[in-house]
Amino acid sequence: MSKTNGKAVNLKDKVDGNELDLSLCNLTEVPVKELATLTKATVLDLSCNNLTVLPSEFCGLTHLMKLDLSKNQLVQLPPELGRLVSLQHLDLYNNKLCSLPVSLAQLKNLKWLDLKDNPLEPALAKVAGDCLDEKQCKECAARVLQHMRTIQSDQDREKQRRLLAERERERKREVEQRLREAREREARKREKAEEKERKRREYESQRAARIHQQESEEKTEHEEQRHASATSSAPKAKVSVIGALLKLLLFLLVGVVGAVAVCQWTELRREPVCRSLNTLYEEAVSMLQEQEVVSRLLQKLSPSSSSSPEQLGGRARAAQLPIDLVRFLLFIFSKQKWLYKIPELQWLPDTFVLTNQISYKLYSLTT
Repeated sequence: MSKTNGKAVNLKDKVDGNELDLSLCNLTEVPVKELATLTKATVLDLSCNNLTVLPSEFCGLTHLMKLDLSKNQLVQLPPELGRLVSLQHLDLYNNKLCSLPVSLAQLKNLKWLDLKDNPLEPALAKVAGDCLDEKQCKECAARVLQHMRTIQSDQDREKQRRLLAERERERKREVEQRLREAREREARKREKAEEKERKRREYESQRAARIHQQESEEKTEHEEQRHASATSSAPKAKVSVIGALLKLLLFLLVGVVGAVAVCQWTELRREPVCRSLNTLYEEAVSMLQEQEVVSRLLQKLSPSSSSSPEQLGGRARAAQLPIDLVRFLLFIFSKQKWLYKIPELQWLPDTFVLTNQISYKLYSLTT
């Protein structure tokens, strides 16, 4: 059902065979839904109405073979007009069309076209011609289709060109993006290399500083050791000389004591040399006995200090005096603690003990 001037119209009543006549119905819009149900109506007459536009759904009436839209107020046709692939006859006489949709080039079956009394573009009007009779309308259809195909081809080429240009721009953008990413990667790589080089230089600098410090410390230590060895070599040499002199003095003392003992105890005392030595010894003993301090010390050191001088024989006492004298000297040396620090005199305490033991043995022999 469709409405014309407020009255409902049954479209089936307008169908006559394969023709549907809706002309002079004062239509302002096309009843597409109702028309879609009338697939047997391949001829549609919509002339002498008040149509200004055709809805895009109208292009779905692909069963139409003849369409009359003359004497309406159409200002444009839908871009999907090329979907009416079965259309052979199209009457657009006396409308307000300035241009045609490019999709018109897809109407391969179109054989008749009337574009008279439309404000067409000059180029399209020139292609369409006058269309005053059947032949001219057929020629108009052929020329317009060719013209639309040319426009479509140009548009396709332009579209392709734009597409290629867009693809080229996209490719350039991708290339620029890749280059930018490559530059960024190179910059990051360079920064990492510079950071690594900086750390390497810092490490080398610190290592060189440590080596220099170690060398300085070793040099200082070596100089200190050399200075210490230089400063300690003189006292050491001095101590060595003192030790050697003390050894020599002790050896001389032991030699003298031995000579006196030999001259006192053996048969050699009658020899001239021993007589002179004994005389010198007796004078020295007498002089020492006159010294009260030395006499008391000798008495304390002597193993026979518990016995009185009268209890000892003269010869025994004379023999004991050299030994006591040696013990006295060794006693004095043994009390000097600083002498023990001399390596060459480490034997001094042991010698003092040994001398005491010898003194006791001699004393036992003389008594």
